[in-house]
Amino acid sequence: MRAPTTTRWTVRLFPCRRPYRLDRRHISRPVSHRQPPGRGHDTDKEPYEVTKRALITGVTGQDGSYLAEFLLEKGYEVHGLKRRASLFNTQRVDHIYEDPHENGRFRLHYGDLTDTSNLTRILSEIRPDEVYNLGAQSHVAVSFEAPEYTADVDAVGTLRLLEAIRFLGMEKTTRFYQASTSELYGLVQETPQTERTPFHPRSPYAVAKMYAYWITVNYREAYGMYACNGILFNHESPRRGETFVTRKITRGLSNIAMGLEKCLYMGNIDSLRDWGHAKDYVRMQWMMLQQDEPEDYVIATGVQYSVREFITWAAHDLGMTLKFMGSGVEEVAVVDRVEGKHAPMVKEGQVVMRIDPRYFRPAEVETLLGNPAKAKQKLGWVPEITAREMCREMVAADHLSARRQALLKTHGLDLPISVEN
Repeated sequence: MRAPTTTRWTVRLFPCRRPYRLDRRHISRPVSHRQPPGRGHDTDKEPYEVTKRALITGVTGQDGSYLAEFLLEKGYEVHGLKRRASLFNTQRVDHIYEDPHENGRFRLHYGDLTDTSNLTRILSEIRPDEVYNLGAQSHVAVSFEAPEYTADVDAVGTLRLLEAIRFLGMEKTTRFYQASTSELYGLVQETPQTERTPFHPRSPYAVAKMYAYWITVNYREAYGMYACNGILFNHESPRRGETFVTRKITRGLSNIAMGLEKCLYMGNIDSLRDWGHAKDYVRMQWMMLQQDEPEDYVIATGVQYSVREFITWAAHDLGMTLKFMGSGVEEVAVVDRVEGKHAPMVKEGQVVMRIDPRYFRPAEVETLLGNPAKAKQKLGWVPEITAREMCREMVAADHLSARRQALLKTHGLDLPISVEN
């Protein structure tokens, strides 16, 4: 007699993408309110030894996926909050499910920062030692188009989490990390920016994040919660969303190199930013929750570059030397020289970048530069990956994707380039 087989359902988003498997690993099972998992159980019956339990909102994003990996390596049981709309947008964490060594220590829960009852239920079931609030509507440009939604998720969503922790009587046992942002500084009052630099937000996103910052401070002072803010400056990786400027550059130029796109359209390429790698920054987030007393910290590299420089780096990693010509909205980037085999579809003299005024912000943030001296002095944290190394890593990943797409195209499969929803 043949052994019974397990049925799986497969849904394809794009023919060029690995099938997304809908199986039980992606859905959390109900947990008893009387006896939360891993606490009060017979340890002999546990399939693994739990050191701590963490809840991550925004777990399917760039930071959430790296933080989940980091915590799992430290022996944590990791619970992630994912929106129903993110059903198929789990490519950043799929590999964790497929690692047999994790043995069920990573679980996803459907939830939303706009749903108080949902957040309260999940927190009561998990009883986490640490909560990392990374979930947000984090795109500055989108916040001008959807300011009310941005405020509901980024500002009030943080309040909902903090109040749920307090309501459940967990304010003395659960530590809370709030992902804040350098966009708080906006129209900067001093350079570099520190924990004491005054805020002047310049977007609905930054305004919402400022409320989240201060409500975190308020709950720390009013209720004695271990709650702290990490003021994160720009941090990137190959997992960065495709609409963010660094990923837009590395992905766009890689596609141009392989003949999949004709030109990269940019906004203000003279903006100055302090870029770090997301891996370094999630390590700092964890360190902040391991201290005796909660404090707020700037997470930055202390080194600043322009968007123009990042474009030049990415092009160089693809074998292209660029020459910028013109000024203002008429400025273009022209290929001065092509070397190597990474850009077979690019010719000298080709225009690969143009300025599009539609990408200018209504209120521009011209310069951001963080001073991480406090983090270095008190926590011993220093970034390990430079911005230049990070750019090279991002280009390598996007160029590999572009090569695969170009190969499919040569066989008559002209498919969507993006794999993001």
